[in-house]
Amino acid sequence: MPLLQVDAVSGRPVLRGGGDLVAALRLALAARPPGAPVVVMIHGYRFSPFDPHRCPHDHILSLRPRRGCWKAISWPRHLGFGRGRADEGLCIAFGWDAGGTIWRAWNSAARAGAALAGLIALAGGTRPSPVDLVCHSLGARVALSAFPALPGRSMGRVVLMAAAEFRGSAAAALATPAGRGAEVINVTSRENDLFDKLLECFVRAPARGDRALGAGLGQARRNWLDLQMDCPKSRAVLAGLGYRVPPPVRRVCHWSAYLRPGLFVFYRDLIRRREGLPLAWLRARLPARPARRWSRLVPAVRLAFPAFGGPMQRS
Repeated sequence: MPLLQVDAVSGRPVLRGGGDLVAALRLALAARPPGAPVVVMIHGYRFSPFDPHRCPHDHILSLRPRRGCWKAISWPRHLGFGRGRADEGLCIAFGWDAGGTIWRAWNSAARAGAALAGLIALAGGTRPSPVDLVCHSLGARVALSAFPALPGRSMGRVVLMAAAEFRGSAAAALATPAGRGAEVINVTSRENDLFDKLLECFVRAPARGDRALGAGLGQARRNWLDLQMDCPKSRAVLAGLGYRVPPPVRRVCHWSAYLRPGLFVFYRDLIRRREGLPLAWLRARLPARPARRWSRLVPAVRLAFPAFGGPMQRS
C-alpha cells in the first residue's frame, strides 16, 4: 500500500472513503521496511477533496492524475512511490478544503493543521518514526500549524514549495519541540513575488510589517534552509550535485516549485538520501540572502553620473 488517502474533516484526520484510519496506518506501516520514509503530501489553495472538480486525490496527489491540466503531475510518483519497490515506504495524500476565498482557505488551513497533527501523532504512535512533509502554497500553513501540537522528533524533513505563510509564523513553529527536531527546506523563487505581495496585502500577518516566506528566514538557523531555485548560483550548486534545473521561463508563476524539471528529483533525494544532502553542507554553499523582490519583473538598472554634468549613461 504505497499511497494512503486521508482528508481533514472538522479538525480530524479521516480515511478517505471511510474505514478505520488507525488500522489502515498500522497495516501500511507494518509493511514498511526499516528506514523507508513516511511522507505526507499537502496541496495548496483552490483544491478540495469535497469538490469532484477540484479534488487533489485525482490531481497532484494521485499516482495517476487525470489528464487535461498542465499542472497535474504526480507528486507521489516523483517522490519514488508506486513503482513496486519494497523499500518505497508509505506516502499519505492529505486533502483539506482549500476552496472559496483566500480568507476562508486561510482559516481552513489552520484547522487542517490540527487534523495533520492528529495524523502524524497516530502514525508515530503506531510505529515511531519521523514523518516527512512535502507541501505547496497554503499547504505550508497547514504544515506549520501542526508543529505546536506535536512532540519533538515527530517530524523529519519538511519541504515548503512557494509557501503561503509569514516569517513570524514559521519562526514560532521552529521554536516548538517538533520544530526544533525538524529540518525545513524553504523553496522560493522570484517568480512567486506577486503571490507573496498579494498575501501580505490581503491576509493579516501575525505582526505588523511581517513578510511572506518568499523573503526567507536567513541561513543562520541550524535546521532551516532557504533555497531560491531561480538563482543562478543556487542552480549551479544543484547542478554540481547532479540536479540539472533549467532557468525559469516565466516572470510570474506560483507552480514552478514543483513543475520545474529536476526539482522533484532533488526533493525525493532530500527525503530518501538525506545523509548525502546535509543541510549544513548545502547552507554553506547556497547564497546567504535571496535576490531582491521584483528582480524578475523589474530588472536592476544602474545609473552612472559622469563628471561635469554630462548625460547619464545606462549600463
